[in-house]
Amino acid sequence: MPAPIRPRRSVLYMPGSNARALEKARGLAADGLILDLEDAVAPNAKEEARTQVCEAVRAGGYGKREILIRTNGLNTPWGHGDLVAAAKAGADGVLIPKVESADAVRQALGILDMAGAPADLYLWCMMETPRAMLRAEEIASASDRIGGLVVGTSDLAKEIQAAHTPQRLPMITSLSLCVLAARAFRLAVLDGVYLDLQDEAGFVHACVQGVELGFDGKTLIHPKQIAAANEAFAPNLDEVAQARKIIAAYEGATREGKGVVVVDGRLIESLHVVEAKHVVNIAEMIDQMAAA
Repeated sequence: MPAPIRPRRSVLYMPGSNARALEKARGLAADGLILDLEDAVAPNAKEEARTQVCEAVRAGGYGKREILIRTNGLNTPWGHGDLVAAAKAGADGVLIPKVESADAVRQALGILDMAGAPADLYLWCMMETPRAMLRAEEIASASDRIGGLVVGTSDLAKEIQAAHTPQRLPMITSLSLCVLAARAFRLAVLDGVYLDLQDEAGFVHACVQGVELGFDGKTLIHPKQIAAANEAFAPNLDEVAQARKIIAAYEGATREGKGVVVVDGRLIESLHVVEAKHVVNIAEMIDQMAAA
């Protein structure tokens, strides 16, 4: 089964070598955390970071936040050991970098299973190269243990030798391919990071674009980005009220045996009810997280 539906508006990368950051993350308003053993950790700190991250996850205290551990690649000296250690650390998922094929997915899952990973430990895939985008469907369908796709826009821009513009036009095709593959196989999909921490307006624009493209949320590099991402990717009060109105009207019409339902002049079909129920479900989950 796909990973459970849950709020993923804001998913913050946290350096695994920084014990203070791992502690601070327990009190942040992010929906999810990626405890990073890869890019954010220097080579001479890799093994210490691995131990530190696994101990932090086992210790708990992260509440309802979704916890992913990003490992190093299997083509590095640390990748295999990262997967073995993460297998039973208690995280919700393991995120592997630079996935370019279904074989890479199966290889990582084989290591996790041999290390005793539970059946509900999901594998997430970083999508950050041209080959990954061209094989998005193959990767997304490689296993029913895949939880989601995470776009690595910084690496992607470098690999396709494109400018990282505010509109991200050079990357739109790649972003859309990821979203299409994720939706085809009922996976979560997260947008890439925004690197300019001083450009708050640009970040908000990127979040709005991510919503419009169909992403579930955005990966972040700093806690100061959490609030804007949470606001952009959450259904607003008017959207929730309208969703409840659609559900009530459709259910009322069904009870009365009516074949046509109209809400505010708009014809409502079953697909609109599915969308409305998703909006209400996510909104209720967000409220529960806020109250926890």
